Amino acid sequence: MRLKHIAFALLVATALTGCNDTLDSASIDLKSVKNKVEQPLPSSILAEMQKKNMPRNSPIMIRILKEEGKLEVWKARADNRFEVIKSYDICAWSGKLGPKIKEGDRQAPEGFYNLTPAHLNPNSKYYLAINTGFPNRYDAANGRTGSNLMIHGACSSSGCYSMTDEQVLEIYAFARDAFKGGQTSVQLQALPFRMTADNMARHRDSQNYDFWKMLKTGFDHFEVTKRPPEVNVCEKKYVFNQQVDSNGTFAPASACPPMSTPPALVSALTSYEKTYKVAYEKALEKFDGKVWYEPTEAERKAVVADKRKGRDIAYAPTGTSLEAGKLLSQSEFRDMMEKRMASQNKPANTVLASAGPVTFRPGTAADRMKQDRLPAAATAAPVAQGNVAQSTGTVPTVATAQGTTTTVPIPAQNPLAYAAPPISEEKKKPFWKFWSQE
Repeated sequence: MRLKHIAFALLVATALTGCNDTLDSASIDLKSVKNKVEQPLPSSILAEMQKKNMPRNSPIMIRILKEEGKLEVWKARADNRFEVIKSYDICAWSGKLGPKIKEGDRQAPEGFYNLTPAHLNPNSKYYLAINTGFPNRYDAANGRTGSNLMIHGACSSSGCYSMTDEQVLEIYAFARDAFKGGQTSVQLQALPFRMTADNMARHRDSQNYDFWKMLKTGFDHFEVTKRPPEVNVCEKKYVFNQQVDSNGTFAPASACPPMSTPPALVSALTSYEKTYKVAYEKALEKFDGKVWYEPTEAERKAVVADKRKGRDIAYAPTGTSLEAGKLLSQSEFRDMMEKRMASQNKPANTVLASAGPVTFRPGTAADRMKQDRLPAAATAAPVAQGNVAQSTGTVPTVATAQGTTTTVPIPAQNPLAYAAPPISEEKKKPFWKFWSQE
């Protein structure tokens, strides 16, 4: 049976190419760079920042969308709302979609991480590097291990997010300037994909779905507020933008303290969730009987093999999952696995495992909605009645996604530079309040 390559039509809004040989932004000739650590941002980016009313040293946030192969730099405008200032094609990332579990699994991290000045590595053998901070508190509480996981240059990855040297030169400069402006930590959101209703429905049968739903809560909070969420960890789960009383504390492996979501945020999330649920129901109908085949790293590399021509052997672009993946009917998926089993002379369960766990769940879209246990916007933490502080200002709504729970990551040591100081456990002003000051 012929495979139906429907993925591109369904994902035309997000289907993106892999690593570009010529950068979309960086027309910088590296030979002309005298001091890569202090290299200023290109004049074109500075002009765009001025146009968007972004102070040069205002805070930034980095968001990675693994499946799309994108790294986005978001920067605060003068009104303290964040907007994308630059989007880069990730040149190489290893493994498949899903979080990093243990050292040596070649997986690139997924989660919420805090980057401090100590995470910047000016002496990397991969041109420049920024330590992702893996493992953070969530990772450590769940027994996940790994080290030396970076955003770096050289376009070669083994558990990292690798850019070209020209790209990482700019990304490093964005972070450096923000730290010079007084930002103490930059939030890195490493996500499997843009967490829209279509993408969540397409990946509904993944073994990582519950984990991704948890990350989606943080994604939703950012989409609604356009401010990086305050992230904590308790009960080995991420929790976002939660208020606690003066005696409440978050401990990664302990029970969550009594907590609540700021009322203005609850209101915005409720509106957002209503829109998301309608879109998700439609997406379930669209993908009914379909299975997304997640490509292997080798299959992604094969799609962009021509990009290596004439390059050093270390240059290893991996392409995107959207380019190499396939949306198949259940029968097509089984046929493909059976053929692969026959060609490899392996037991069927071994081959199916290599394709990633897939569970075919029968029933109507409504049945699957119940199975997915889509949470209401405020179920993670109800609004406390009484003396809980109210959030400052109003929170704008943006209709596109859903919710769950999340964590504040601990910066890990930067093994290629110097140790990162531990995050202070002292009470700090919630991030959404700090940036709400007009």
